[in-house]
Amino acid sequence: MAAVQIGDQVAFAALVTRHHGPLLGYLYRLVGGDRHLAEDLVQETLLHVLRQRTYQAHRPFKPWLYMIATNLARDSFKSAAVRTSRRACHEEEAMLHLYDGEPSPEEHALAAELGSEVRVALTQLGEAYRVVVVLRFYQGFSLQEIAETLHIPLGTVKSRLSVGVHRLRILLAPAQKGVD
Repeated sequence: MAAVQIGDQVAFAALVTRHHGPLLGYLYRLVGGDRHLAEDLVQETLLHVLRQRTYQAHRPFKPWLYMIATNLARDSFKSAAVRTSRRACHEEEAMLHLYDGEPSPEEHALAAELGSEVRVALTQLGEAYRVVVVLRFYQGFSLQEIAETLHIPLGTVKSRLSVGVHRLRILLAPAQKGVD
């Protein structure tokens, strides 16, 4: 990051290569499966990093990066235009699934259905719980890294993670019964 701050484009390219994929996956889950919004947020996050001149070298980079991304996602949630486009995107996606004519093996269909149900269940969690669950289970952050990223106490992270997982289990219970 120090090299990026002094304008080293090669260092910035290496940073983008290393973090783009995981950051996109995180934001994709965080915004409820809206790939276009997630891609926009990744670009906005990386631009923010490029323009940032206040990064403190003693701070770990990854939690700082994800803090920026989380804050940008929160800002986008507040936008009425985004909520409207997300609704339209979900309706369009539902229509596309209705006309999927290509058959697939049963295991593949069940896995895709469960993945879709998990994504829907994640969107039903409150933002505070969803962020912690996604950082922990999809991004592999430690509890301490989550606390640093979100600027909240470690106990709050543990509590939100516990409540979030409990609520996900409740939301996914009907789907689990169908698999058994």
